[in-house]
Amino acid sequence: MTGTGAGAATRNVHVDCGWGRLIFGQTFDDAKGLIDVLRDEGSDRRDIGFYIRDPHVVLAHAPQEVFLDPSHSFRLDLARYDETANPAAGIKIRRLSSRADARAMNRIYQIHGMVQVSPDFVWANRDSAVLTYLLAEDEATGAIVGTVMGVDNAGVFDDPDNGSSLWCLAVDPQTPRPRVGEMLVRRLAEHFRHTGRSTMDLSVLHDNGSAIALYEKLGFQRLRVFAVKRKNEINERLFVGATDGYECLNPYARIIVDEARRRGIHAEVTDAEGGFFRLSYGGRSIHCRESLSELTSGVAVSVCDDKAVTRRIVRAAGVVVPEQIEAGDDAMRLGAFIETHGSIVVKPARGEQGRGVAVGITSVADAEKAIAVARTQSERVLLEACFQGEDLRLVMIDYVLVAAALRKPPIVVGDGRSTIRQLIEHLSRRRSAATSGESRVPIDAETERCVEQAGWRMDDIIGKGEQVSVRRTANLHTGGTIHDVTADVHPDLVAAAVEAARAIAIPVCGIDFMVKSPQEPDYVFIEANERPGLANHEPQPTAERFVDLLFPQSVPASARVGRTS
Repeated sequence: MTGTGAGAATRNVHVDCGWGRLIFGQTFDDAKGLIDVLRDEGSDRRDIGFYIRDPHVVLAHAPQEVFLDPSHSFRLDLARYDETANPAAGIKIRRLSSRADARAMNRIYQIHGMVQVSPDFVWANRDSAVLTYLLAEDEATGAIVGTVMGVDNAGVFDDPDNGSSLWCLAVDPQTPRPRVGEMLVRRLAEHFRHTGRSTMDLSVLHDNGSAIALYEKLGFQRLRVFAVKRKNEINERLFVGATDGYECLNPYARIIVDEARRRGIHAEVTDAEGGFFRLSYGGRSIHCRESLSELTSGVAVSVCDDKAVTRRIVRAAGVVVPEQIEAGDDAMRLGAFIETHGSIVVKPARGEQGRGVAVGITSVADAEKAIAVARTQSERVLLEACFQGEDLRLVMIDYVLVAAALRKPPIVVGDGRSTIRQLIEHLSRRRSAATSGESRVPIDAETERCVEQAGWRMDDIIGKGEQVSVRRTANLHTGGTIHDVTADVHPDLVAAAVEAARAIAIPVCGIDFMVKSPQEPDYVFIEANERPGLANHEPQPTAERFVDLLFPQSVPASARVGRTS
């Protein structure tokens, strides 16, 4: 930090925030001095020159090195801030208390593609007079589900505005708890007001509509200052013109295109709505639809497309599969299958993203309804013995496990005021915002059945903190969440996934098992997905390994040697 001590510094002031330096533009006499500081940016860091009032002058000094950040600045007048809001149910906002908290912060940063901070730096600054770290903890699970960092501007330099600033607000997109971000912002504002500060400022990307709506709701007003950053790899997407159609790609295509562009691989979007793009490098060109590429044969796609065929092929390879029959018009046969297994799964023979799938069916009447729904997706419908356990997705690339994740069905958490229907709608809005529209909980007959099976109706109000599972399937597209377990998965499960992928002869796939636990060897095979989503598997390098497979010569030579030694 330059100018340590409250009010000690007046000129050329910056403070190390761990992810980079916050550079106070109003303390620089000229643009050249600011540019000189930005040039000293550390490796893998993102410095921010903030409070820039004449950005055109700064840019003119080094147009090839710096760019104008496409963000809006906002200010909250702390004297007028209203602290009377009700607290969010089940969320505790607290200060950092361990290095594990710092690692939990980094997990959330990584999910959002933010620069991570050394846990040692965070721990060393836990009682800093300048930096303030706040965490949102789920009181039911103890999990850290959100974080924010504050900077006491007036504690760094003689700030005429007696101000403070908010940085790195991030919420775990998979938390079922509402209002986490709001509570973090409110608590930080209260902290700075109680320490005597007059204002709290922030910078937010211009297209982050949900965040801007929150800040305006809390009383923030636009501030006519700007931010300037260095052109580096971390900031690349902010200053390099996007490929035509890029903005319309879904997250599963975008994560691959981003990785390719980082390596200098040319990306051409051929159909954004469908997720199609072409990658070209060194005379090699490969057409992809998200993680499905020309390296996957049409035969392999055909095998995965028909779940009954997939089951037969992997069973012949020794993979454990559940008992299965095809649905017909024989109610007695249907009833006998349910009686034998107690609980069954109804699913279309062809389909994706969990559409038409019903889990935990225990009666003929419910099965017949589920079969009718499944037939809207596929004429042929399969009935399968239900294995009680957890849904495990194993992402296999070049017959090697890259990521393993438990997929959990969506739950809603009561606030004592809202109906289950309203809670589902709120959850859907949060999941949709967190996944670029990819994840929502449908309000349909299957959701109503699951809610009734839990002993409730859609228009019932549940108590504060009470949880209700509103779907039995864990697909992301029907509101499910993804939880990384790559480091914990049992080797027998990995071996079975390898056998399944090799039996199908598919180089990139998602193998789905039902397991008692990812640490135990027991499983049954559910299905194979020829186009697994590579997003949402942080911290695993799914996109990196996919691009490695497509363009092995794009891997740095040192890494290639390391992988073959």
